[in-house]
Amino acid sequence: MRSILKTAPLSLLFAFLFSPANATGYDPLPVVKAAPERKDFTVKDEKRSREIPIRVYLPQEKQPAAVVLFSHGLGGTRAGCAYLGDHWALRGYVAVFLQHPGSDDGVWKDLPPDKRLAAMQKAANLSNFMLRVRDVPAVLDQLAVWNKIDSHPLAGRMDLKRIGMSGHSFGAVTAQAVSGQSFPLGRNFTEPRIKAAVAMSPSGPRGAGDPKKAFGDVQIPWMLLTGTRDVALIGNISAESRLAVFPALTPGGKYELVLDKAEHSAFADRELPGETQKHNPNHHRVILAATTAFWDAHLRDDPEAKKWLDGESMRGLLESGDRWQKK
Repeated sequence: MRSILKTAPLSLLFAFLFSPANATGYDPLPVVKAAPERKDFTVKDEKRSREIPIRVYLPQEKQPAAVVLFSHGLGGTRAGCAYLGDHWALRGYVAVFLQHPGSDDGVWKDLPPDKRLAAMQKAANLSNFMLRVRDVPAVLDQLAVWNKIDSHPLAGRMDLKRIGMSGHSFGAVTAQAVSGQSFPLGRNFTEPRIKAAVAMSPSGPRGAGDPKKAFGDVQIPWMLLTGTRDVALIGNISAESRLAVFPALTPGGKYELVLDKAEHSAFADRELPGETQKHNPNHHRVILAATTAFWDAHLRDDPEAKKWLDGESMRGLLESGDRWQKK
């Protein structure tokens, strides 16, 4: 145990040490192994002459495991939100974190500070959205190839019949698009291999679009996570508008978590410029618990995880101002 405490990430230690006592029942928080193995690869999409960096978090178990993809927000990288990748891998998932050229840190990192915001705003465009949604099937196709190559480090490690999609901010937009959102003129980016999705800081349809038309036909389980102060500098998306997605979803495996006083970066690793709230440690704890239970329930078909989500155990982790609902 002492060696684990020395090597495990702080957020995972918090989850392990302060998980509710539940000696005989399901609990999505405890982890008892050291930090998972991380491997970096590059997916080459020859059709688009595009390279997509990915970071893969591997569980210690060698048998095929369900796969969870994660798409970063605008200006991010595959290295972001490592607390999620670590925890999901320690709970037995292969976590694949994508990096999207054109809307990653290459947008801002070589610019002086006074020019970065404008560059980020310019990168939040339809072209980069299209690149992102096409990155997802490209990565899944490559994972399927690597899974069958005996000499590859990922060979035989992935159960590609059990795939989850997730993302934060622009990554949530990406996750929504490939997991069931409808678009005007009949455009459809749904990736049928995805069986469940998590959107952190979700977004409603662009402009004056009808949320019911955009989200009313989502067929797979969705979990939405946001905060009462979840506003980003780019995109003009209000905290209230993020709440318009959940009511538009049809019942069946749909969940929404709203964290009190949580700003846009509550789901990330660090605060963002312009934010005023220090990160509440319980927010990451709740995010880890909710998402892990969701994956267990809908990628592993674990009835105890489903019962945990639908009962009072999940609510027991929340603080007084947090909100949790399901349908």
